[in-house]
Amino acid sequence: MSMELDVFVGNTTILDDEVYKLWLDGYTVNDAVRARAEGGVLQRFDASVEVLHSDTMDQFRTFQMCERLLHCPSKLANQLLFQIPPQRQAVLIERYYTFDNALARELLGKKLSKGTKKDLDDVSAKTGIALKSCRRQFDNFKRVFKAVEELRGPLVENIQHHFLLSDRLARDYAAIVFFANSRFETGKRKLQYLSFQDLAFCARQLISYWTVGAVGTTAPPTTVQLQSLHLCGFTAELVLVCAALRGKIKVFNEMEANFKNLSRALVHIAAKLTHTKDVRDLFIDLVEKAGLPRSLIVHRYCPLQCNAPCK
Repeated sequence: MSMELDVFVGNTTILDDEVYKLWLDGYTVNDAVRARAEGGVLQRFDASVEVLHSDTMDQFRTFQMCERLLHCPSKLANQLLFQIPPQRQAVLIERYYTFDNALARELLGKKLSKGTKKDLDDVSAKTGIALKSCRRQFDNFKRVFKAVEELRGPLVENIQHHFLLSDRLARDYAAIVFFANSRFETGKRKLQYLSFQDLAFCARQLISYWTVGAVGTTAPPTTVQLQSLHLCGFTAELVLVCAALRGKIKVFNEMEANFKNLSRALVHIAAKLTHTKDVRDLFIDLVEKAGLPRSLIVHRYCPLQCNAPCK
C-alpha cells in the first residue's frame, strides 16, 4: 500500500505576502488557490494546480501555527519554531492587526462582548467582509482592549508597547478602546455620515483634553471626566474659537450668524456632561441640539485649545 507525502524542508520560513492577505481576508484554501490561479501565478512559475494547492495549504498551515504568537506579538521574536527575520515579523504583526474601517465603524462604541460577536453575521453581510475576517478583527479589538483597559500612562504608547504596532495603527486602536470604554452613542442614523476616521479624530481630541488620564492623574486615560469644563468661561472660549476659525472653514459665516443659539446649545450640553448617559450622547447632542455640521465637529481645532491646531 503506497502513500504520497508532501514534504518541505528549510531553514528560513518562507511567507508569501499574497497568500497571507488571502488568509487574513478569510479565504478557504480552495478559494485562495482559485484566486492565485486567476492572478496568473501558474503561468509565472510554470506550475501545476496540484503544486499550487500544496503550496497554498502549506502557507495556510504556517499562518495558523503563527497565529497564537501573533496574539502576543512580543513572543514572536523569542520563539524558535519559525525562523522569521525581524523586519518580516513587523510586517506580519502590522498586517494581522490592520482592520477594515467599515467594520470598525459598525462596532464603534459597542461593548466588545460575546453578544456583539454573535451579530457579526449581519455586520459581515452589511460590509461585504468575510465572516472569518470579521471575527479575527473583532478578537483583535477585544484583545487590545483587555490588555490596555486598566493600564496607566498614554494609551497609544501602551498599545505600541504590548502589540508592537506602528504609531498610526496604534492611534486607531486607541480610538476603538476609548469608544468601547466610554460607550459613546455612534450608531444612530443621524451620525452615519461620520466615518470611522472622523470619529477616531474626535477620540484623539477627547483623550488628549477631556480625560482624567490626560491631566496627569493615576486613572487610566480611557476614563472620561468632563466636569473640569468651566461653564462660566465656555462662551468666552467659544468666542476665541470663532476668532481662530475666521476665514479657515466654509461654515464660519453661518456659525457666526447663529452664535447666540449655538453658544446657548453648547453651554446646555456642557452643563449635563457630569452624567454618564449625557456623556454617551455627546455626538448626538452636538448634531441634534447644537446643529454642528461634520466639517466643524471634526475640524482640526480643539474647542478647549482654540489657539493651537490639534495634533
